[in-house]
Amino acid sequence: MQFSARLARFLAAACAALSLGALAQTTIPSGGDARQRIIEAAKKEASLLFYTTTPTEYVKDLVEPFEKQYGIKVHVWRARSEVILQRVIGEARANKPIVDVVQSIAPPMETLHREGLLLPISSAIHKDLGAGAVPGHRAWASTLRYVFVQAYNTTKVAREELPKTYTDLLHPRWKGRLGIESSDHEWVSSIIKDMGEDAGTRFFRELVRGNGLSVRTGHPLLLNLTASAEVPLALTVYQYSVEQAKKKGSAIEWFAIEPAVAIADGIAVARKAPSPNAALLFYEHMLGTESQRTVARIGYVPTSTKVDSPLTGVRLKVLEAGALLDEQDSSLSRFEALLQGK
Repeated sequence: MQFSARLARFLAAACAALSLGALAQTTIPSGGDARQRIIEAAKKEASLLFYTTTPTEYVKDLVEPFEKQYGIKVHVWRARSEVILQRVIGEARANKPIVDVVQSIAPPMETLHREGLLLPISSAIHKDLGAGAVPGHRAWASTLRYVFVQAYNTTKVAREELPKTYTDLLHPRWKGRLGIESSDHEWVSSIIKDMGEDAGTRFFRELVRGNGLSVRTGHPLLLNLTASAEVPLALTVYQYSVEQAKKKGSAIEWFAIEPAVAIADGIAVARKAPSPNAALLFYEHMLGTESQRTVARIGYVPTSTKVDSPLTGVRLKVLEAGALLDEQDSSLSRFEALLQGK
């Protein structure tokens, strides 16, 4: 789920006209009469509208258990992050809010919070989530993490020659064999920060000038080119997509130069949700153990500490959504310059 250059530009425009108000926090009762009243009200609402970036083939597995439990219909509208962001903001500015629950990658969710369009929530289920899964403002919570890993074609790259550090990529053996996705500026910026600004910038300049980077647009394309051996080693693909390709018989495997960089995917209840009670129940459902197991089964990295992760043992660095939003312009500009060898 890429945080694209187009999305970055839209986020910048959106944040230039913030309408943030003082939002009261809603506490979802975990039991008793108060919980029952929410359930009864939700059933009277009968349905909710869910905007999500989750692929169509997976969203059904997440939605159906909720529908069966409560008898509430979940209408799903699936789109890219930037399209969802534009739609939610557009509906709000037209004073015609229709969405109840929103799920998208973290930077757009943070933008919607800053616009005052999300409902801050306190829920007992938050205690089951990993560190950093719920921002301090509580306007959204992370359902999963998209983890950048490195992938290689198993017929072209021997496991024993895999780089153990980023500087190993400067070895001449990697000349003309490396690929990167064209919008992954946040990954590059994270590596530079870890190395130190001067050393990190110098490293990427040396890498581009010395061994080169094949820049491809779209993570699926980069993954497919690695599987077909056109790009023997990809620097930025998502772990779950490699696992899915392996299940289809592709000659591809992933490894991680740690810490593996990750971006959260968040879920939130719209501040003016037409079906607020159903939305609160669905919010908790998506963060609950059953849904988190489904997330892991698909191959994603869940945020629940009660569910085993496909990346157990891999050290993660989850990028902070607010910083991604605030630093996007400088990050993107530097990324584009580095790809040009500047």
